[in-house]
Amino acid sequence: MDRTHLLSDQDEAHPGPSCPTGSYADPNTVPNDGATAPPADLMPVVPGYESLGPNVIPPSDFGPAQPQAPSRAPERHFDIPAITEELAQEAFIKYASSKCCYSSKPAKHMVFTDLQSLNTYRYRLETFTESRTTEWDSEPYNGQVVDGFGVAPAPWSIPVPIPSLFQDFEKAIRVPHTSSVKGCHSCLNLGRSACSRCVNSGRTRCGSCSGMGRTASNQRCIMCQGSGMIRCHSCGGVGSITCKTCKGQGKLLCFIKLKITWKNNVHVAVIDKGSGFPVKLLDQINGEKLLTDMAPMVYPVVSFPDSSVNAESESAVRKHQAQFATTCHILQQVKTNQTLLMKHQKPALVSLRAHLSLPLFWELIKVLLPVGSVPWNPKRNQTRACA
Repeated sequence: MDRTHLLSDQDEAHPGPSCPTGSYADPNTVPNDGATAPPADLMPVVPGYESLGPNVIPPSDFGPAQPQAPSRAPERHFDIPAITEELAQEAFIKYASSKCCYSSKPAKHMVFTDLQSLNTYRYRLETFTESRTTEWDSEPYNGQVVDGFGVAPAPWSIPVPIPSLFQDFEKAIRVPHTSSVKGCHSCLNLGRSACSRCVNSGRTRCGSCSGMGRTASNQRCIMCQGSGMIRCHSCGGVGSITCKTCKGQGKLLCFIKLKITWKNNVHVAVIDKGSGFPVKLLDQINGEKLLTDMAPMVYPVVSFPDSSVNAESESAVRKHQAQFATTCHILQQVKTNQTLLMKHQKPALVSLRAHLSLPLFWELIKVLLPVGSVPWNPKRNQTRACA
């Protein structure tokens, strides 16, 4: 087995924009997406939600039991295609005929001494999971209905529609019966907070004279009238700005937020039988599906003619089950086994020994590649062709 890799399904971190060196960023204009949750020690303890935070909630604590794989795998018959001498010769003739300066005679009279199919398989396992986390959140209070009466349902007992299968998605909802109105912790219920630029004074140093009151020519600064201070442009000279947390309301509607994350976890493995084809280029080749199964919990492949595929399937299924069953709810799995193909939906990789020239031998390889494939330039010592 030349390669086994687990595709990363984690989102990449994208750092936010930063100010260029030497530039000034007004602290009052830092983006703020809205209210933030008050400190946890100021919030009441809700039964069933004593431990809030980013850690996922195990589904076994609240949800239904994980689906179980069938006791035995269904019996299957695998029809693995192979390249025949007739197909290989036909590909030679077709390619030679398409070139104005090529003769098709060598292709028509070629004699095969050996024809071997080196099948390469791609096994893919997708596990679609759902995970849930809870945390305190808030929004400015503008007189909304406060749902604070009743018993809060357990995190995994709250019904949430499942989006499209095998597609990453996130959703946040308010946990029923956990809402309450609190004073804004950022502005102490005032609705306004101190201006960070002028430090609540309403005035800042004049930029024209650098606070000196006079210019470089020893003239009185007309911008600050010689005082060295000007009105703060951020707060208009008031010394305070509208609170970004409560949007000037002075109150927050606080509640427990349930965050649901659906993620498609993908495992791909390529089982190559020494074809010599660069493994990294195999991702660009289409494949013919030999097997596709979809179920809440798929069973490993056990009866495939190539034992390497069976072993890889067993390892992948067990690995995903161990990795996700204790932290997520496994909603659905799908496994796919492909044989990688060239042109005409036939096996991708072939080794030939025939009475033909070396250039013509490689033309056969090229014509078997699908349209748009990356050209393959193997080493000469990997070929088996005689002049």
